[in-house]
Amino acid sequence: MGRNITLGQYMPGRSVIHRLDARSKILLLIAYMVFIFMAQNFYALFLMTLASLLVVLATRISLNMYLKSLRVILVVVLITALFNLFYGNGKVLFEWWIFKITEGGLNNAVFVAVRIAALVLISSVLTYTTSPSDLTDALERLLKPLTLFKVKVHELAMMMTIALRFIPVLLEETDKIMNAQKARGADMESGNVFKRVKALIPVLIPLFVSSFRRANDLAMAMECRCYNGGKGRTRMKVLRFTRTDLFGLIVSLVIFAGVILCNMYLPQLVR
Repeated sequence: MGRNITLGQYMPGRSVIHRLDARSKILLLIAYMVFIFMAQNFYALFLMTLASLLVVLATRISLNMYLKSLRVILVVVLITALFNLFYGNGKVLFEWWIFKITEGGLNNAVFVAVRIAALVLISSVLTYTTSPSDLTDALERLLKPLTLFKVKVHELAMMMTIALRFIPVLLEETDKIMNAQKARGADMESGNVFKRVKALIPVLIPLFVSSFRRANDLAMAMECRCYNGGKGRTRMKVLRFTRTDLFGLIVSLVIFAGVILCNMYLPQLVR
């Protein structure tokens, strides 16, 4: 299971996406999310999806890694698309009993599925191309205005980054525990749902124990290194905006302008 979960992993590289400032990547990701939800027809959605695919190719990371991230949420995508399939207006394409598939429902199902897949792809780019330390610094810089309201921005950014970083670690630990339990004769793949859930108890208990042990070890390691929060701390790597970030901003603005034009002048999605 852990090998198929790639969320939180960092893939070192020298691509143009790797060289972007972490703050730029976070802001552009947020803007991408906003505009993909603003897309009102397949033309705008195609433009946003094409942009995400080009960014994925620009990272020079194996496509298998992105396929693994999509595989994880495949069930969620299918269920969401299935529910949207039966809600919509327009020409009736199929009808049986209380179930009715219309042109609008089919459009909704495809639209939602593509939208979620594009969001997962572009979100994976951020974690694949940004180291945890850069991500922490970027989040701290972006959230710095909250210090006016006595919010401990550095600690908040640190917790978010550590949580993201520990996802693959905990998944790997889950794999080890499950394999160990199977070697002892545990059956986790047969029986009804209740039996399978009950079979996971011998996995969850040692997983919680291991998680608390890792958290305690991390806390002790940080204390031994005299960590006392963000006040007065310096950074080994200073984040700076470069011409690459400016180029990325310009390209993004062009794409976002294209989405707005598609919404204004091209046919809207039949719902």
